[in-house]
Amino acid sequence: MRRYSRISGTGSYLPPRRLTNADMVGLLAERGIETSDDWIVDRTGIRARHYADDGVNASDLGLQASLKAIEAAGCQIGDIDLIIVATSTPDMVFPSTASILQRKLTEVAQAQGRPGAAGGAAFDVQAVCSGFIYALTIADAMIQTGAATRALVVGAEVFSRLLDFNDRTTCVLFGDGGGAVVLEAVEHDGSGPAVLASDIHADGRHTGILCVPGTVSGGQVLGDPLLKMDGQAVFKLAVGLLETAAKAALAKAGKTEADVDWLVPHQANLRIIQSTARKLKLDMDKVIVTVDQHGNTSAASIPLALDEGVRSGRIQPGQTAMLEGVGGGFTWGAVLLRL
Repeated sequence: MRRYSRISGTGSYLPPRRLTNADMVGLLAERGIETSDDWIVDRTGIRARHYADDGVNASDLGLQASLKAIEAAGCQIGDIDLIIVATSTPDMVFPSTASILQRKLTEVAQAQGRPGAAGGAAFDVQAVCSGFIYALTIADAMIQTGAATRALVVGAEVFSRLLDFNDRTTCVLFGDGGGAVVLEAVEHDGSGPAVLASDIHADGRHTGILCVPGTVSGGQVLGDPLLKMDGQAVFKLAVGLLETAAKAALAKAGKTEADVDWLVPHQANLRIIQSTARKLKLDMDKVIVTVDQHGNTSAASIPLALDEGVRSGRIQPGQTAMLEGVGGGFTWGAVLLRL
């Protein structure tokens, strides 16, 4: 028998404000910028995205997703002893969004007359769109070593606040949302539900192709606090690196592409998703696709898609899923797990 971690519950949340491509066309037209639904769909596969209202932060989106994941796991807030939040849009410079989320969860629990989550470790992970893969890998390692027993792993983003609405090539791509999973310790012979393998990497030589080159100093914003992306460079890197990471995770687990029931990729661009599926010899009916309705929600995209697959009944207990993503940094990675 060996100690593994397994996903026992998933949850997600999208802010109510939904913008279709027609809404984006109108928004950009007010700025004298031309685009169209056909142009957006043809290049990205995106048809709609959600934006958080003013005053709604990443921790708020993460809270709603977390409560759903905790309920699905059949546990209590007080059972959580580790919180990791993957985000590039934290509530503030510090403390971490995970600490803020921990406080909000504890307030919910105390209002119910139950113990909160205070006392367990809580921290953020910043790997942009790969953030959830990184966070899940860290939580899995901590559970395997006994440093944690039940972890809440969250991806939450308000990317709409980083967008340059004078740049039609980037502002139409991104949306806001939150996704979460409860990851808990389990012991078995390897045939049960578990995180089977992970593979994460970064190459800082490519920091410039996807970045927000701004910072805060002396009460002022230095540099440019809006998103910059070289779309062609990102595309070229993404397809090859996603294949490499997925195959590395499979090799570590002693599995092949034929063992994968579902691909749950980062939802950046439909063309990238299709290319990755082809390289893994998977039909698109075995791929969870939410980019058309969510846009690119960065670190939230994989847990959002996973929750959609689970709650729709497509992803079933006992099946094997490959989660993978790429992001600024340049970062990339994959996690193979059995539900």
